[in-house]
Amino acid sequence: MGAVTSGHDGEVLEGGERSVDAWQGVDEAALARAVRAQAARPVAGIDDMAAYLADQVADTSHREVIGPLLDGQGAGGVVVRRGTVLASWGDPTRAEMAYSATKSVLSLVAGVAFDDGGLRLDEPVSRSVDLPQFGTSHGRAITWRHLLDQTSQWEGELWSKPTWADAQSTREGTESAGGPPGAGWAYNDVRVNLTALALTVLFGRALPDVLRERVMTPIGAADGWSWHGYANSVVEIDGVAVPVVSGGAHWGGGLWISALDLARLGRLCLRGGRWGGRQVLSRRWIEELWTPCRVKPEYGLSWWLNDDGTVWPHAPRTGRCARGNGGNHLLWVDPARDLVIASRWGTRVERLLTEVSAAISTR
Repeated sequence: MGAVTSGHDGEVLEGGERSVDAWQGVDEAALARAVRAQAARPVAGIDDMAAYLADQVADTSHREVIGPLLDGQGAGGVVVRRGTVLASWGDPTRAEMAYSATKSVLSLVAGVAFDDGGLRLDEPVSRSVDLPQFGTSHGRAITWRHLLDQTSQWEGELWSKPTWADAQSTREGTESAGGPPGAGWAYNDVRVNLTALALTVLFGRALPDVLRERVMTPIGAADGWSWHGYANSVVEIDGVAVPVVSGGAHWGGGLWISALDLARLGRLCLRGGRWGGRQVLSRRWIEELWTPCRVKPEYGLSWWLNDDGTVWPHAPRTGRCARGNGGNHLLWVDPARDLVIASRWGTRVERLLTEVSAAISTR
C-alpha cells in the first residue's frame, strides 16, 4: 500500500460494503504521488489568521472581525474510499477553521429539522419562526429553500453587518436589486447567518448541540470540533440568551473541525445519510442537498455540484463538494468512486482532485 503516509491510513471510518476491498481498482503509486504533492503545497500566512483574513476579505467597509479566529497549522487531509482511509497528510485529527465549508454543515442541521417535520423546504420561513427579518412583504415570501440555496435576496443588517457590505455577492452572483426571493443567487455570508438564526429559533437551542447530538455523535466524530458565532450573535428564546453560530469565517467564527471528522460527514452524505446500520439523515434530504438550484445550477442546498464542470473543470463531474476560502478548505464527495477527500490549507486543490480521481477506478 504505497500511499500510506500516517498512522491513520487503513482506519475504517464506516464500513459500508464489507465484502469489497477499499484498495480494489486503486493505483497506489499514483495516489501516493498525489498526496505527497498536496502535502507540499501549504497555504502561506495562515499562522497569523487575523492578518491572513484581513488580506483575504475584499470588503471596503465593515471589515472588522467580530468572531474568534484559529491560526492554521499547515496542509492536511485524508482520502477515504469505501469508508477506509487510504491516505492522509499533515495531522488529520487537528481542528482547523472550515471557512465557508461551514455552510454545507449548516445544511445538514437543516436536514435534521426537515426529517423531524419542522422544516418544509418550499414553505415560508415565517410560518415556523417569528423573526422581524421575515415580517416584511419580501421576508414573508422567503422559503427555507431560498435561504439554503442562497436565493433569498434578503436585504438588511444582522449582527452589525449589512448584506451590501459582503463583496462576495457581486463576484459571481445573479441577484437583482429589489428582486423577489428565488429570482437571483448570491453568495452572501449575512444571509447565511440569517439562515443560522432562523434554524436556532426553529430548534429553540444552539445549533452545535443539535449537530453534536443528531449527527456528530452517531458518526463517531471526535470531541475536538467546535462551532462559533460572533461576540454579538445571540438571540433570546423563552427568556434565555442562546448563541447563534455563523455560517462561515468572513468575520471570524464558523466551524472548526478536523479533516477526519469532515471526511466522516462526507461519508455520511455519500451513503445517503446512513451510517453503519443507522439512518442519521434521510436519503431524501441528501437528494435535496444535491438538487441543482434553478438560477444557479452548480449550487444545491449549500453544496457545490460539479455536474457540468463549472466548479472544478478538470475534476470528475460526479463530484459534489463543500468548499471554503477558494477551495483551501474542501470536502469532496464522489459517489461514482465511493470516494471522499478532505483537504485543509492546501493550494491547487483541483490538481489533487484530478490526480486522486485518476488513481481510483469507478468500478
